[in-house]
Amino acid sequence: MALGPFRFGMSHGAYQRFQRSAGYRWAKLDRLGRAPALQYLGPDTEEVRMDGVIYPHFKGGLRQVDLMRARAGLGQPLMMVDGLGWVWKRWVIAGVDEQKDTFLRDGAPRRITFTLTLQSYGSDADGLSARLGGLL
Repeated sequence: MALGPFRFGMSHGAYQRFQRSAGYRWAKLDRLGRAPALQYLGPDTEEVRMDGVIYPHFKGGLRQVDLMRARAGLGQPLMMVDGLGWVWKRWVIAGVDEQKDTFLRDGAPRRITFTLTLQSYGSDADGLSARLGGLL
């Protein structure tokens, strides 16, 4: 899996679990004398959660999670592509959590676990294309 400049695999932060959730928006419309009706508004923002582990002395170094935080702080969507060649379009880093353990004498961790929470950015052209009758 690749997210912008980040590569997840054995030589860098390898994710151990991948969780994807999708929501769908429905608006409740009150009606006089009847039960409310629901109107479909479209898909909601998808979310991906990746739990992984980094062994910094093996490969990749101690600053991998710091780089994820720095990139998230730029506020820019990143392209995501999986190992099968599927393009997942653009995603934003919504959260980065880390836990360090198994420390060496100098205080450096031998193992870093992380959770990366991503949200789909959405396509800017989808709404415009629909309004223009699919001309785009």
